[in-house]
Parts: sequence; C-alpha cells; structure tokens
Amino acid sequence: MKKLVLLFISLVFVSYSAQRKNKDYSDILKSKNIYEINAFLRDAHPDDPKRSVLKPRVMAMMKDYIRDAPPGDRKVKEMQENLARLKRGPSTKISFEEFNAIIRQKQIQKYQQQLQVGQAAIVYTPSTPQNVYITASASAKASAAPIPDTEASEFNMLMAENPAEHKNKTVKILNSLFDNDPNSKECIVLIQNKSDCNIIVRIEGTGHTKYRLPVPANGDNSIVIEKGDYLLSSLVCGAQYASQKTIQKPLMIALGSSSK
Repeated sequence: MKKLVLLFISLVFVSYSAQRKNKDYSDILKSKNIYEINAFLRDAHPDDPKRSVLKPRVMAMMKDYIRDAPPGDRKVKEMQENLARLKRGPSTKISFEEFNAIIRQKQIQKYQQQLQVGQAAIVYTPSTPQNVYITASASAKASAAPIPDTEASEFNMLMAENPAEHKNKTVKILNSLFDNDPNSKECIVLIQNKSDCNIIVRIEGTGHTKYRLPVPANGDNSIVIEKGDYLLSSLVCGAQYASQKTIQKPLMIALGSSSK
C-alpha cells in the first residue's frame, strides 16, 4: 500500500512538472510577445501582481501593432477585439456567454441579409463519390473503395425550398435568435459542417417528432425545434455520427473536419 501511495505521488509530481514546463512564465516580465503575455493573463491567478505590469504593456503593444499594420492586415481585427476585451476585463479570454453571443450575432446578420436579398436559385451539387474514400488503414489506401453518396437526392430535395418556404423559415429562425425567454417551448440548433461532404442531420425525438436538416459541405445551417430529448445522427463522408442531446437552450454542434 505504501508503495502504491509513493507511486501515485510520483506520478502527480511528474504531471505537475510537465504542466509547469509547458507553461513556464518565470521570465514573463521580460516578454515582448503579445500572444505569450495574453496566455499568461488568461492563466494567471486574478491577484498575481505581475498583471498590473503586463496588462498595460500588452495593450500598448496592441495599439502599436494596429497603428503600424499595413492595409488589409487580417490580424488588426483580432488585435482590436482583444484590446476591447482587455479594456472590459482582466484578460482576452472569451466567456461561454460571450462566445454564444458572437455566434448568435453572426447568425442574425446572415439571416437578415437573406431576407433582404431573397433566396437565389442555388443548386447544391452533391460531393463526387470518386473524391471521397474509405481508408480503414494506411496499407489499405491503394484498394480503398469510393463512398457512394446515398443521400444526394434527399439532400437536394431538402435544400430546394421555394421562396415563400425559405422566407418563413428565415423569419422563424430570426425570432428564435432574438428570443431570450427561458419559458419558450422552442429553441434553435445550429450545425456546422466542417467536412468536404454534404450531410443530412437527422434529429429524432419522442413519438413522431422528427427533423431533417441539410448542411452543405464546409457550411452551416440552422433549425428551430421543440425543446426535449433527441437522438442526432448523420453520415459524414461515410462515417456514422450519433449522439443523444437534451436540448433546452440554443445548441451549436460542429461535425467533421475538412481535408483542405
């Protein structure tokens, strides 16, 4: 028993040492790196005295970067957002509430624009089977068989909304995005498809409650559903996804990963 205790203590010490090695802030006061100082401010104890030195320093560095950045520099927006967070709080760390607010705002802008310009007659072409392969192992790549797109017709049918249907759906989604009433019986589900294949997410509840949501490759789509317990499933480039979700508030799910 004593040996087991000593072994456990040793493992804890090694783990702690490894963590300290990965995040060594012993020389942080000498740092001139914006990202390193940002990481320290996110990880450090709220009462760490080094914060009083490093926070104003990194804010000054961000202002300098923004001032001297060339036209079109994509990092300027990131620096501006981080600077705003530092003015409001102790670090650039995004809270869960802020993250949800950002996602909600992006969706609102997306659907408001769709209402303004209307729905164009877009034809979504299913992923070509010859470009997607089942690779069970590295040695099997040479003999891998293409994955047939068995859901192509159903996907195109679900995407082919007429303008009236599309407008009604968009208005319903916008109302849900603006609705913060906890007593609401419905909420929005956002699916991000990070794969290179068009997918259909099937959302099955109790009784006859079923939804189908088509999500284009490397795109996203939303649906408003009744709150409750659901089984979510999808075929993502030949790989089966299935998960049980209790949906009582807005939910965002990311599926797949792009090969690009």
